Amino acid sequence: MFNSLSERLQDTFAKLGSKGRLTEDDINSAMREVRMALLEADVNYRVVKDFVARCKEKCLTAEVLQSLSPAQNVVRVVLDELTELLGSTESKLVLAQNRTPNVIMLVGLQGSGKTTAAAKLAYLLKGQKHAPLLAACDTHRPAAADQLQTLGGEIGVPVYRGDGKDAVKVARESIQAAVDRMCDIVIVDTAGRLQIDEEMMQEAVAIKEAVRPDQILMVVDAMTGQDIVNVVTEFANRTDFDGVIMSKLDGDARGGGALSVRAVTGKPIKFVSMGEKPDSLEVFHPDRMAKRILGMGDVVSFIEQAQKVADQEQMEAAERMLNEGFTMDDLLAQMQQVRKMGGLTKIIGALPGGERALAQQGGINDEKALKQVESIIQSMTKEERARPKIINGQRRRRIAQGSGHTVQEVNQLIKQYEEIAKMMKSMRGAMKGGNKKASRQMQAMMRQYGGGMGGGMGMPQPRRGRRR
Repeated sequence: MFNSLSERLQDTFAKLGSKGRLTEDDINSAMREVRMALLEADVNYRVVKDFVARCKEKCLTAEVLQSLSPAQNVVRVVLDELTELLGSTESKLVLAQNRTPNVIMLVGLQGSGKTTAAAKLAYLLKGQKHAPLLAACDTHRPAAADQLQTLGGEIGVPVYRGDGKDAVKVARESIQAAVDRMCDIVIVDTAGRLQIDEEMMQEAVAIKEAVRPDQILMVVDAMTGQDIVNVVTEFANRTDFDGVIMSKLDGDARGGGALSVRAVTGKPIKFVSMGEKPDSLEVFHPDRMAKRILGMGDVVSFIEQAQKVADQEQMEAAERMLNEGFTMDDLLAQMQQVRKMGGLTKIIGALPGGERALAQQGGINDEKALKQVESIIQSMTKEERARPKIINGQRRRRIAQGSGHTVQEVNQLIKQYEEIAKMMKSMRGAMKGGNKKASRQMQAMMRQYGGGMGGGMGMPQPRRGRRR
């Protein structure tokens, strides 16, 4: 979403970096570029005005202008102000310790993704050892309760529907239903409208008074643009929500709404939704998002995701690969781990400059490439997966025919497998006896194969696509 903004800001700072000393004119020119970049990203103009004024004031200090690396200091100033604009620190979900069940109420306009966000939040809390219950209190939109029921079934979370007519009654009854089912959290999905109206607001206030929620979260569509300011301001006045869930942050809108919410309402962004799957709801970290916008990557989030999907079996498998050798089954397992971590696009995007590289590459079709690897390996016999060296020309033709791919694609995968196996062998040599030569070879191979858009991970090189 922030690709365009990120590119503009990075280009601006690159121009500053080419100068040994900065003058006041240089700073003024850079701040004009920052202002235009933010306005083009659809950030509220008042927010832009205040942001640029603060940055300019700090950049014109003697500490910045007379330092040995003034351009880096300008980037630091903008990073600090951008982090402050987004919320400074992570805002955690606050739940009462002496109340069971806790109640979380979701509000927002129709189409913002409330129902989907409710299910994603339930999935997230379930993973944190809570027992959530979803309350279908959107009695106006046809099939809203059916949608929530389907989503709840997919993630294994119970849904209370009540009579499906009186939203306030359903919300009130859902509390007792949670007690009966031994659920410790109730997530209330309320009705929305295409635009703010009095009936919707009155119903939201009535539900709030009936269930006394511990947290009220407003679900905001990140693609809304500047109009998001009016919407969140009205909801803040009427429901006094505690924080925001930003949905559809993986879309192709300009992202200005996400940068405006905190500054306009003072309400923090608590979660962001980065996809359609149940596990795509993430805790929002302002500092990490600011670094991503400035092209500095988000390696910390990537490491956390890797730790999340790692388990004891994988640790044992890694040790076995180092000691006994690398097989096609191991390669397949690694590809499936890549999928769990969000795919190659997410991994590369977490690296400094990664998102810009992806944009220039035209993107990566993660799912297509992963399925290709899976289908080719699964078309091999058990012996072929364990001992790929026995795969001759006849076997390759059979594997290609069985997987629905060409012999050339099978050859490419086998070649990349051999390269990774060679790297693993060098790694074993480096770890046994401290062989410096093997260690240097291993590092060189990691630089060579790890730098590609997929080639270093046993994946067929993705085809470049056109930017749309």
